[in-house]
This record gives sequence, C-alpha cells and structure tokens, in this order.
Amino acid sequence: MLKKLAALLLIALAVYWSYSSLTPSNTVETPKDSDTFSTQKALAHVEVLSQKPHYLGTTAHDTIKQYLLSELAALGFEVSIQEAYSLTEDWGSFTKPQNILARYKGSENGKALLLMSHYDSNPFSSYGASDAGSGVATILEGVRAYLSKHTPKNDLLVLFTDAEELGLNGADIFVNKHAWAKQVGLVLNFEARGSGGPSYMLIETNGGNATLVDQFIKANPEYPVANSLAYSIYKMLPNDTDLTRFREDANIDGFNFAFIDDHYDYHTALDRFDRMDVSSLKHQASYLMPLLSYFGNADLSDVKATQDLVYFNVPLFKMVSYPFSWAIPLLVLAVLLFIALVYYGIQKQHFQLKNIQRGFAAFFFVLLTNGLIGYFAWPVLQRIYPGYADILQGFPYNGHAYIIAFAVLSLAVCAAVYHRFYKPENAGSLLVAPAFFWLVLCGVLTFTLKGGSFFIVPMYFVLLSLFVLARQKAPHPVLLALLGLPALMIVAPFIQMFPVGLGLKVLVSVTLLVSLLFGLLLGVFAFYRYKNIAALAGFILAGVFFIKAHTHAAFTTEMPKPNSLVYFLDADKNQALWATYDRTPDTWTAPYFKEADTALAANPIFGSKYGSGFTQTASTYVKPLKPPHIEVKKDTLIGETRELSVFISPQRHVNRYEVYTPTGTHIKTLRVNGHVFSEGNKTFDENTRLVNYFISKDNFMELEFSIPSSAEASFDIYEISYDLLSNPLFDVPQRSSDMIPKPFVVNDAVIIKKQLHFEAKTPLEE
Repeated sequence: MLKKLAALLLIALAVYWSYSSLTPSNTVETPKDSDTFSTQKALAHVEVLSQKPHYLGTTAHDTIKQYLLSELAALGFEVSIQEAYSLTEDWGSFTKPQNILARYKGSENGKALLLMSHYDSNPFSSYGASDAGSGVATILEGVRAYLSKHTPKNDLLVLFTDAEELGLNGADIFVNKHAWAKQVGLVLNFEARGSGGPSYMLIETNGGNATLVDQFIKANPEYPVANSLAYSIYKMLPNDTDLTRFREDANIDGFNFAFIDDHYDYHTALDRFDRMDVSSLKHQASYLMPLLSYFGNADLSDVKATQDLVYFNVPLFKMVSYPFSWAIPLLVLAVLLFIALVYYGIQKQHFQLKNIQRGFAAFFFVLLTNGLIGYFAWPVLQRIYPGYADILQGFPYNGHAYIIAFAVLSLAVCAAVYHRFYKPENAGSLLVAPAFFWLVLCGVLTFTLKGGSFFIVPMYFVLLSLFVLARQKAPHPVLLALLGLPALMIVAPFIQMFPVGLGLKVLVSVTLLVSLLFGLLLGVFAFYRYKNIAALAGFILAGVFFIKAHTHAAFTTEMPKPNSLVYFLDADKNQALWATYDRTPDTWTAPYFKEADTALAANPIFGSKYGSGFTQTASTYVKPLKPPHIEVKKDTLIGETRELSVFISPQRHVNRYEVYTPTGTHIKTLRVNGHVFSEGNKTFDENTRLVNYFISKDNFMELEFSIPSSAEASFDIYEISYDLLSNPLFDVPQRSSDMIPKPFVVNDAVIIKKQLHFEAKTPLEE
C-alpha cells in the first residue's frame, strides 16, 4: 500500500513541478549589485507608463514619449524620433506613428542587437500596463543594469514602436524607412496578451530555427518556457507582433516573449499597474538579462539556418531540442517498438488479446465521453451565463476554475470507467490502447504540425512501461510512476496553456489531454482497486470547482462586465441611432434600446479583431453635430480615366476615419495624404474597407483616386471620435464600477457617416 501511495505522491509532485517551475516567484527583491535587474525600478517605470490610456493622438501619449526619451538619454543612449506615414495593408491601418529610437555604441562594428517593445496603449480605454508597459520597463531596467558594468561588442539599439496596436505601423516605418534597420542582426521583442502567467518564447524566422534555438539554449535563461508546437499554432492565428514586420519585410529574425494569462484584462481598462503579475515581469527579465549578455557579444552577422529544430522545455533539463529530420524516424521506430512489445507481451502471456480489445473499447469510450463533454462545454456555459458572450477574448474571469473543474471531471470519468477493469495482471493489456492512440496523435502532429512532434518523447517512456509490464506481472508502482513523469512534465502544462491562449472554446483540449495522460499512466492506475472511490471523489471535487466558478460568474468591481454604446449619425439622411455590440444588454445600455430597430443594413465592422458588428440599434434624436467638411478639389478627365481629389477635414475633435465602398467600385489608383494605397485597376466588392486612418497630428484626409470615366463610384466616410461620455451634447452617464468599455470594437464613440457619390462622366460634360 505504501508503494502505491508513494507512486501517487510522485505523480502529484510531478504535476505540481511542471507548473511551479515555469516562472520566478512573485516577490520583489532589492538587488545588492547595480548590474542586477531591479524589479522595483522596473515596476516604477510601469506605474509611470500606465497612468492613463495613451494611444496615438492623446496628450498622455506625448507625455510618455517625452518620459522615455529622457530615460534613455540618461542611460547614455543617442536618442531620436522617427515619424512617417505608414500603411499596413494586411491590417488596413493608415497613420503617422512616432517611434522612439536609441543607440548605444558597442566596442566593435558588427551587426546590432535590437531590443523592442511598443509604448502606445490600445484605443481607447486600455492603460497599457502589461501591454506593453511591462515590455518597455523590462528593457529600460535591463539595459540600465547591464550597461552599469558592461560594454557590449555589438551596438545596442532600443526601439519603442508607436501605433503597434493600430496595425504594427511603427515597426513598418522602421523596417522600411529607417537606415538603422539594415544594421540589425537580431531582435528581442517583449509583449503581453494578458496581465499574468508565464512568458512564452516564440522564434520568428523565415528559414530554419536551428541557430537561434542553439544560441538560446547556450544563453541559458533560468525559466525557459518554449516549444515548437506553440509557434506552429501561433503562425496559424491572427496574432502578429511588431517582429512580424521585421521577418516579412526585411528577413530579420528574432525572439518574441509574451505572457498571455489573465487574458480577460487584455486591451481593456483593467490593464492597469495594480493588476499586473509581478512574476510575469520578472519572467520577462529572466529572458532579457542572459540574452542581452550573450547576444550583446555574439556574432550576429549570420543567425540564419536552413535546418529546423523541434524544441520544448522540461523541468531539470530546461530545454531539449533535436532536428525536424528526426521526427519521422522517431515515429517509425516507436511504431515498430510498439508492435514488437505487444507481440512480446502476448507471447509472454502477460498481455491477453481479449483484454487488449476490452482496453480499446474502454479507452475509446473515455475519449468519446470526455471529448463530447469538452466540445459542448463552452456553448453550454454561454447558454447558462449569457454575459460570457460579451467577453470577446473568450476567457471569463473564472476561466481557471473551469479548467480545473473539467480536468477533474475528466479524471473522474476515467476512474469510473476503469474501475470495471480492475485486475492487476491486466495492466499491460489495458495500456496498449492509450499507447496506440498516443502514437496516432504523434503521427498527426508529425505530418501536420511538425513542431509538436516532440510528443513522441513521452511515448518512448510509455514503451518502457509496456516492456516492464510485458516481463513482470507486478512491477514496482514507483518505477512505473517514474516512467510516466516525462509525459506529465512535458504535456501537463498544455492542459492550461491551450484554453488560456485560445479561450475556453478549446476546453475539449483539457478533457482529451487529461484522458490521454490518464491512459499513459494506466500502468500505475491499473493496480489501484478502489477507483470507484476516486471517481466519486473526482465528481465531488469537480462539482466544488463548478460551484466556485458559479459563485464568481457575476460581474463585480474586480470582474466587470464589458459593454458598449455608440451614437451613429447618418448626416445625409439626417437620421440618428444608438447602437451596441452587446449580446446581453445591461442596466447601462438597456435604456437606449427599449424600442430596438433592425440592425443597420450596412453594418461596418470597423476592423474588429473578432468581426464584431452592431447587435442592436434604436432610433434617437439628431444632435447638432458638425459633419466633416468635404471639398472636391480636382475632377478631371484624361482619356477614359477620371482623376479626382477630395479634401476631408473635421469640424470637431476626431480620432479616426474609415472609408468603405457601399457598392462594387472599380478604382484604378488610390492615394491617401500622398501615400499610395492601390495601383493597377482593382474592383472592390460591396462594403469593402478602403481606408482605416487613425489621426495623430494631421487631422485632415485627402483622397486622390482615379476611376473609369464611364463608371459610377461611391464611398461611405465614417468620422469617429471616442468622446461619447465627455461630449457636452450628450448626457450619457458614466458606467457603474462593475462595468468597463468593451475592447476590440469602436466604443463610447460618436460616428458620423457621409457618402460621396460620383456619377459617370463623359468628355462632353467635362
């Protein structure tokens, strides 16, 4: 009995270690040496950087810009500002960012190391403490500590980009318009998509990653959290960072570092100094300091590689890597060993065909049951708690309680099913099915997401378990538990990582991974008689966490509800509407929609990351708002081409212009404020966004375009300001303390729509 308890304790400790070893402690120490990173000093920077929302065009943005310039100059850097128009076509963002650049001259003349983060916050309510005040502060304190006693061989460049939140515009103008870009050998980029949790390392490269992985391992950061599967998934998602511009536009490689937990704070008014996890900031520093020391003196002239490495972190060994080319041979070898061991076990009569078949039926039932539970979990939760639909990130405040609840529920299902198969001599036979399914998963990953092919590594320890069970009827349970540790320590963190990073819509990953891990440990669990008691305890414990989640489902001051309200004026029709993006109106929004209309016929998305359009509209009074001044400055026929120039200027404070084509429109060329948007005869579909212009200093917009002379052309111009709650023409009350502005949408805004229409024109009319 003591042996079995020791095995269970070992498994529990391995799970705990797999999570606790990921990040530093949450304490704030006072360093004794000047060249040691001071968390206190970094936090002081974050506090200054997150006093107010500071997106492009705000006074707070200018205040922070001046603060950063002075801090970098005090550290001995040569500082400057880069300003230029930027269009990022994949984002559709057009603006004029102001980058902060700094150089510290190295002792030699090799390629430069670039340290990067962005200093703008997300429009319009985010305070930007984690995203990305934490990155800026990490770099400021990191270079202070390093340069206090060291002079690097390579030049150190610091780039605090602007307008990252609008569409990577600051990175765009640096990479494509600044001379320093050609001197960059490597980039270290610090980011955040939440306010806590471990910081994940992702490599961005156009070629192989072998050189960068090898050098990262040599730099020896203390808490590496990195795996090639995460980057394989990252590349499939719409989550570009500034580093993407370097890779795509200039073929410059680099490392991304970002913490992603507490995702519900991302881009919201909750991204404040007091909510940022200190351990996450320290984790960022634990990457920067060794990498700064290593790459500040390394040869950065050639970090390229043709070979890719599979890599992953694991406690004790930190980082493990091997070539992609090993993936298929390792899979084939594992399959052959699996077949041989099953045959060997049957020959030794320790595996029985009948029991193997029963094991397949049992494990398939477990996967099917837990898979269905996980698949329908989020839709059911949203139906029970409709307010979750308004958390667009897909991770509610009680998300971790749900992860634990469904993980424990899955374990309970596994224990309940396998209670019916208790016979210690059947352990080997029962392990065959999970091993087979794990091999199938490894095969799928190897041929579809090769970065995840390291899941084959635990398989070899499972094969050792099969070998032991094929030779012995009653092996030592601690030995079998030890052979199960690699699976636990490598795979267990993914149970949390997937739903945290991708939202609770992937709760199925929790239930299936728990089922697979239980199966791989059947060599241990098969020797426990009273799995029915464990199942009952599991169901009760899962219920406890569901109750905990329920008690934290209501919105409070610490867990506020995101909501939205927009005033929409069609200046041509002289009609006004209230509009919202909310699925569940609350006490703040509901009074405006007592007599809701049908949604707008043309419902602009305004660049929402999640494709969110208005859910409700209601007619209201027309306010005396001044529409934009629009002047046609040029309308000329040249052969069969009609060239036009339209000047648009606001008559009120404005943050943003968007231009759509309400009908299909043929445009030969399009320029905005002298910047080329489109050349070469393109037909734009109905409701296509042509321009998404975020205003900084130049608040006018000049459209220069050419169209076929025989064609009509129409443009819907939306003039947007984020001043609904402060505009004296409105009496919209402030939100209560249990509400925040909804992120990722145009919110708390006054929108004026004007349409430009040009009839076909003939030479006679000219």
